[in-house]
Amino acid sequence: MLTAPGQTDTRIAQLRARRVWDSRGRPTLEAEVTLADGSTGRAMAPAGASRGSREALELRDGGTRLGGLDVTLAVAGVNGEIAALLRGMDAADQAGIDAAMIARDGTPAKARLGGNAIVATSLAVLQAAAAARGLPLWQHLAAGDPVSLPLPEIQIFGGGAHAGRRVDIQDFMVMPLGAASFAQALEMTAEVYGAAGALMQAAGKRQGVADEGGYWPVFAANDEALGMLVRAIEHAGLHPGRDMAISLDIAASEFGEGGRYRLGLETRELDTAQLIDLLGGWLDAYPIVSIEDPLAEDDEAGMVEFTRRFGHRVQIIGDDYLVTAAARIDHAAALPACNCALIKPNQAGTVSETRAALAAARRAGWATVISARSGETEDVAIAHLAVGWNAGQLKVGSFARSERMAKWNECLRIEEALGARARFAGRAALAID
Repeated sequence: MLTAPGQTDTRIAQLRARRVWDSRGRPTLEAEVTLADGSTGRAMAPAGASRGSREALELRDGGTRLGGLDVTLAVAGVNGEIAALLRGMDAADQAGIDAAMIARDGTPAKARLGGNAIVATSLAVLQAAAAARGLPLWQHLAAGDPVSLPLPEIQIFGGGAHAGRRVDIQDFMVMPLGAASFAQALEMTAEVYGAAGALMQAAGKRQGVADEGGYWPVFAANDEALGMLVRAIEHAGLHPGRDMAISLDIAASEFGEGGRYRLGLETRELDTAQLIDLLGGWLDAYPIVSIEDPLAEDDEAGMVEFTRRFGHRVQIIGDDYLVTAAARIDHAAALPACNCALIKPNQAGTVSETRAALAAARRAGWATVISARSGETEDVAIAHLAVGWNAGQLKVGSFARSERMAKWNECLRIEEALGARARFAGRAALAID
């Protein structure tokens, strides 16, 4: 590629990876791209605890060292095979770069080179392309289209795979529907998070924090957490359902299979119809506006029935069921089996596939939520994806731990940079009437 005077040369000159560490103290990798004009981009791969069976697979070393989780093979793959493949390619051609890595890997789930190696490289290329243009990532992604600051979905209590399964439900979250700006949304959440901690402490039910920074609770029943969350909203001086609403990630695949769901906390087993009725009762009793993976990924009929009964009044998010795959979203939309897609870059494996999944959700008229993982890093790229792609919603965990706060704080910086042009997505971002 020849460049005219004054133009940047966005060919990839160097690609290297290094082992770094995620929020659980486990190995992950960071990719760093340098372009011919000297522009650079870096990105880290996160890791999930609750995982869909169809999502991109990480490449881990196995064995006994570091619990089998080391990433020396993935790092070597980036420094060797992937670097040789991409050297000289144009970083501005994100789709071409991602397609080249997918083809070279040659497996359906990116198992040979590793989804972690590929997604870190893909995001690093994206960052380098933005740097070459002298633009913040969100602006590079927006390409002149309108943007908005996302409505945050913020964990208060952690459960499921994120908290030793102390409660069956994975995430008890809040959404600041009454906020007029992203800054106000975080201030309201800070009040609720503080109130929840004080109430838990007073009741003797607080035992530290879970993987994503939410309180690690001691509850006798799953719906006890819902009652406590309503009390926390009220103690923060807010009106439940109007100022601050509840969002749940059931993560039903973690405790259900084959239409049977085993609630360990309550020592009982439910079938699909009984679980739908249980969750429907919660929707009637509490100010819940969003619910993620209410049924297991193998229970498509259950997802369809849940959406038929409640899709007009609550946002129903597909995560493990959809795995950030455009084809899965197209299929689910035809049924329909939900009305909102969770969008996770490392679940898809490349920026291009992530963007395609978001586009599929939009074609279906669905809402979208850009999401982090439980094993996170200080990388703030998803904050820029949420704004630049105008996704409407962002989920990164709780209101504690620096790997979470880095992303919330990055949105504050973007809002400030936009100034008078800043628009907050607010309640309108939800997939409900």
